Amino acid sequence: MRTGEREHAPGSDRETVAATSAWLVRHGMPYFVPEEREAARAALRSRRTKVLLVLLVLVGLAAGVPSAFVSGDASLAPATVMLLLGVAALVYGLTALRARPIATWAVARTLGSLRQLLPLATRALPLLLIFVTFLFINAEVWQVSATLDGGLLWITVMLFALVAAVFLLVRLPEELDGIHDLGRDELVEACRHTPLEGRVEEVVAQTDPAELHALTRVAGFERANLLLVLVIAQAVQVLLLSLLVFGFFLLFGALVMDEVVQEAWIQDSTTGVSWLPHLTVELVQVSVFLAAFSGLYFTVYAVTDESYRDQFFVEVRRELDRAVGVRAVYTAVRRRSP
Repeated sequence: MRTGEREHAPGSDRETVAATSAWLVRHGMPYFVPEEREAARAALRSRRTKVLLVLLVLVGLAAGVPSAFVSGDASLAPATVMLLLGVAALVYGLTALRARPIATWAVARTLGSLRQLLPLATRALPLLLIFVTFLFINAEVWQVSATLDGGLLWITVMLFALVAAVFLLVRLPEELDGIHDLGRDELVEACRHTPLEGRVEEVVAQTDPAELHALTRVAGFERANLLLVLVIAQAVQVLLLSLLVFGFFLLFGALVMDEVVQEAWIQDSTTGVSWLPHLTVELVQVSVFLAAFSGLYFTVYAVTDESYRDQFFVEVRRELDRAVGVRAVYTAVRRRSP
């Protein structure tokens, strides 16, 4: 009987490991799986990455310089290069770096909790709308943003986005502090309704407490996985709020800002739409500028306001705690499996 159990255990462990690996990937933790982590690390060290970067810069210049020359807008060249690099980095991260499950789960998790998101957003939205509405009816803001060339406007938007991303990467790691402090009971609870549910109590009982505690610590790519979940979840919130602000000012401006006022503020003629003359190119540019600024404002507010952080991140941290607990037991089972 014991011999049969020993013969069956390796196969059972392999099935559990395979099922848990798939579970971790589905729940946005591909870097918790050694094979996925090593593939991402190899892609990051690949020489093809440097070659691809150089090619993208050359392609961006080849597309941007002629466009800038034809249109007379010199800012189109750097804007095109920045746009191509951003899109390429996104595609490369989602494919070669195996980050697509991270983005998919974080976006789905955020969109699935919109009912909780709306009360949180309304904490910042009233003050934000009052502030940016004052800017919207300010002639100097119109003169600055409405007269920006197309390429320069998008460079400004990408600059706001870059500053917001850097701010998130600097402040959000604080949310990961203490996430590895899981005891035996927490590990058992974390593995409920996962492929490890039937093995967790046995594994926890047979593993040395010091080793078990060490398995709950994450670093390197695995910590980056947790951080990416937080960054993407917060970025989705910021994007939704920015789109809301953009739509509000576009509608508000199209209703109350006639062409005479707009032309007086920008001190130039406007470019309108025949079927809706109040909706001008200048109005769109101002709305885009203020929406990007609002996104940066909301980013700073979200990670500095203690009440907001306590309400929003408590749910996300619970998911991350669970993932770390599953990873600890998963790693222990892998070590036992041949």
